Amino acid sequence: MATTGDVSVGMYIMYNNEICQITEWQHRTPGNLRAFYQCKMRNVRNGKNLENRFRSGEEINILRVESKDMQYLYKEGDAYVCMDNETYEQINIPEEMFGDASKFLKEGMMVTVQFESEMPIGAMAPPSVELEITYTEPGVKGDTATNTLKPATLETGAEIKVPLFCEIGELIKINTSTGSYMERVKK
Repeated sequence: MATTGDVSVGMYIMYNNEICQITEWQHRTPGNLRAFYQCKMRNVRNGKNLENRFRSGEEINILRVESKDMQYLYKEGDAYVCMDNETYEQINIPEEMFGDASKFLKEGMMVTVQFESEMPIGAMAPPSVELEITYTEPGVKGDTATNTLKPATLETGAEIKVPLFCEIGELIKINTSTGSYMERVKK
């Protein structure tokens, strides 16, 4: 068992029989009172944010979480089927683990999945992806004086805003955490 002094932001702990990730961890010493740790954490299963105070020196069950790079194969219902490239084992990852970045996943793409004792507890898409524009309105000539954006549909079905000069068939780079256009990709 670890104590409160061993905990840092990003770690996973067992709290009330639930797996939680530490998002904020502050040591507080209020005047003549005893020191404590103020903690903000996110429940991995349901995504709810929790707050708690731990006494200084209190024992905490820190979990060992391993990250694996896996290949996204296809979507099956509300789950994404990912394959371990070393063992060829296929695992279903719930869609909510990827969050909003799930709409930018393309078959064959590499993703990072976090495991706690063989059970997936988190998943992340790559920080940026390159996707083709399948539909967008043509830009009007001379409309480039302002930083105007127009809607575009990507090959995965996701819709984002792109600059006026982007056209159908072009490859663009997208930030998966914000869902925003980054740049055009040269072929």
